[in-house]
Amino acid sequence: MRLAVNHARVIDPSQNLDEITNLYVSRGRIVGIGQEPPEGFNANQELDASGKWLLPGLVDLQARLGEPGNHFAGSIESETRAAVAGGITSLCCPPDTSPVNDSQAVTELIQRRARQAATAFVMPIGALTQGLEGQRLSGMYSLKQAGCVALSQANQPIQNAMNMKNALEYAVGQDLVVMLRCEDQQLKNNGVAHSGPVSSRLGLVANPVSSETTALARDLILVEEAGIRAHFSQLSSARSIEMIADAKKRGLPVTCDVAIHQLHLSEMDLLGFNSLFNVSPPLRSMQDKNALQMGLKMGVIDAVVSDHTPLEKDDKLLPFGESKPGISGLETLLPLLLKLVNEYDLDLMTAVRSVTQGPANILGLNIGNLDVGNSADFTLIDPAATWILETETMISEGKNSPFIGWEFTGQVEQTYFQGRPVYRNNQI
Repeated sequence: MRLAVNHARVIDPSQNLDEITNLYVSRGRIVGIGQEPPEGFNANQELDASGKWLLPGLVDLQARLGEPGNHFAGSIESETRAAVAGGITSLCCPPDTSPVNDSQAVTELIQRRARQAATAFVMPIGALTQGLEGQRLSGMYSLKQAGCVALSQANQPIQNAMNMKNALEYAVGQDLVVMLRCEDQQLKNNGVAHSGPVSSRLGLVANPVSSETTALARDLILVEEAGIRAHFSQLSSARSIEMIADAKKRGLPVTCDVAIHQLHLSEMDLLGFNSLFNVSPPLRSMQDKNALQMGLKMGVIDAVVSDHTPLEKDDKLLPFGESKPGISGLETLLPLLLKLVNEYDLDLMTAVRSVTQGPANILGLNIGNLDVGNSADFTLIDPAATWILETETMISEGKNSPFIGWEFTGQVEQTYFQGRPVYRNNQI
């Protein structure tokens, strides 16, 4: 198929490109932007994208896909369909699957299911330790050979400092970025809400900011000592952003991300005792939320993730403290980012970079851009469309979103993966 997408506002931070122009696709690859490619390119399909935005396919560093295992809702097939409905064409699957992705067999299974779905590019993340138990190291070399793009402990960080030191030093030789979630389990003390007036008023067990910052301080020291590329995932506090900014100034090879819901919600949203707001790390103070937004604006935060965790309905029907943490976030990642652009004065190029070039650079992969010769992965947005998120229209098998009923401006109209339309006019 030879496709010409005409008169779109093409936005690609990797090329510092923001202009109304045309994009040309042939045999699943981008063959030109602007002027028609040479050698008599004749499109057999043309698309008038006047008034629309054309973005690179988004890259999500943290999305659980339900397979293998049964402790999350959905499947790779259903959740990649939800991803492309949100404009996401590349996504990382953390290793907290069942069984844990600590072996070549699990990695290959994930990739095989993704190829069968043929909807988006799924990039497995391998476990740092066997079973994510924080004790014995996983076979990192075999995980890399099988196709893992990074190593991680998902939401089960290594608590023993010596084990952490050994894991980082061994991982250095694999030339893979290590993604670290920082949380001291003793300080967390099974807390489910930010330590502050709201947790006290509701009688919820508190999880202080220090559970994150003390673990972050330890890991920054160990990362510096090991000389490894480290990415800090799902930061939630103002102090953490200050620490990352300081580490970058000192030249440490570190990056960080924040979950999109942390940029919109705070502990104040817990006052209704609604379990849909139960996330890990917990929603912090308004001051923390504002600091995260500023960290994104200033470039301290390198990427924004969905932290997609699709759960069964029963998992959220329990009382707040007993419910499973997590939000179904693939379909709201881009809409919530655009809401920051429209309502919180976030620069559009910065917003798009945080879900394209930013995460691609973290992984060291040539994705999330519209370079000529690359796979034609892109999404078309109607920036003027207003819509309301409804449970019935969500594609993900997990309907656990606190944003149900929110009104958004800007909607994905079409998504192309490898030059094929995988989402069009709200129809897969």
